[in-house]
Amino acid sequence: MTNNDFYKKLKWLTFFRVLFTTLLLGSTIILQISETSSLLAKPLLGLYGLIAGIFILSFFYSLILKTGLSRFKPEKSWSFLRLFAYMQISIDTFVVTLIIFMTGSFSSVFSFLYLVVIIYASMLIFRKGSMIIAVFCSIQYGIMVNLEFYGLLNFSGMESSIAYIDSYYPWSHILYKVTMIMVACFAVAFLSSLLAEQERNTKKELRVMEDNMKRVEKMAAVGEMAAGLAHEIRNPLASLRGSVQLLREDIPYDADHDRLMRIVLREADRLSSLVTDFLLFAKPPAGRVEIFDLGESLAETVTIFERDSTCRGRISITKKIFPGIRVEMDPAHLNQIFLNLLLNAAEAITDTGAIHIEMHPLKNKLIDIEVTDDGCGMSEKTIQTIFNPFATTKPNGTGLGLSIVHRIVESYDGILDVESEVGSGTAFTLRLRQA
Repeated sequence: MTNNDFYKKLKWLTFFRVLFTTLLLGSTIILQISETSSLLAKPLLGLYGLIAGIFILSFFYSLILKTGLSRFKPEKSWSFLRLFAYMQISIDTFVVTLIIFMTGSFSSVFSFLYLVVIIYASMLIFRKGSMIIAVFCSIQYGIMVNLEFYGLLNFSGMESSIAYIDSYYPWSHILYKVTMIMVACFAVAFLSSLLAEQERNTKKELRVMEDNMKRVEKMAAVGEMAAGLAHEIRNPLASLRGSVQLLREDIPYDADHDRLMRIVLREADRLSSLVTDFLLFAKPPAGRVEIFDLGESLAETVTIFERDSTCRGRISITKKIFPGIRVEMDPAHLNQIFLNLLLNAAEAITDTGAIHIEMHPLKNKLIDIEVTDDGCGMSEKTIQTIFNPFATTKPNGTGLGLSIVHRIVESYDGILDVESEVGSGTAFTLRLRQA
């Protein structure tokens, strides 16, 4: 969930809190007025104060949310939003307890509000947070009923009194209801958090697929243009290089002229290499497709990379690889993909650091391979352009490495996704279909 999504959910929570206060408690006041025929009855005064308190809280929540976000940097706003969500929902549990107490305590019809609080807690702070809120609700309800039963708490509200609870319900009935409320709180916390996590994972997968489709469409258009352009450049470039080579051999030797010709040849070779990469991006070769063990191939690629000067002595590589998972593609293409991802990860680490490689078997015969580093990370703006041709943040980079990798992955109906945060590292995830 992005900061913007979380911010919107907190705004909606504040709005629905005010709406609930207006409709639910307002209708309760109307009902009580029809029974007491007095706007200043003692139970109504308490409800007036409760409604006013909720409105004031909602106003301060909106103020804190707006001013708080403007004071924090984007990378720290997530921690602020989560902490603010915990604070709001925790206070809501106390407000619900107060509503239940003022509208009949043990016999109140509003005990279901605990479940409402737990449900939206699971949507905002997920399983751990909803379980914590379930504990709060259970403890508060149990303490309130016990204090009322033993005569330590008594509010002369609509139906609340020790005589009422003593006369109509035995202790076993009270214990049963309190236990059921607690069980319901934890059951709803578990189930709603499970649904919330499934929704979050589904949204994430849809976002990855949508981003991938956009990149595929964009690269297909660029690729068609690139193929024709690269061919048109390659032929005159070869003629130019050959002509300079002949001139260098035929004309009398002159140190300055020879130095200039060597520069022309060197730059022509560099341009030729760039055109070759561009053609590889425009139309990756089909390769020799075969079925092989993914784990063994990954282990070999990592062994080769660990001996490279980019990695040796400064980067530790850990891996979690499952044996027996087979894929159908060109092993050379897989090697090219992972060497490129490992090289990018290593270049993102300034001094010393770590790279972690992990395989995640999925349903529907899919497999995710995640390459995570603890390097400098990337901004949202950089992530949006990272697979575009010639987009690079490296001083000597061409910006074609990841573009070519993405085109190769696309040719096998795979998906390549990236998640990153400035200062917190980057995670590339490759999704392939098992053979």
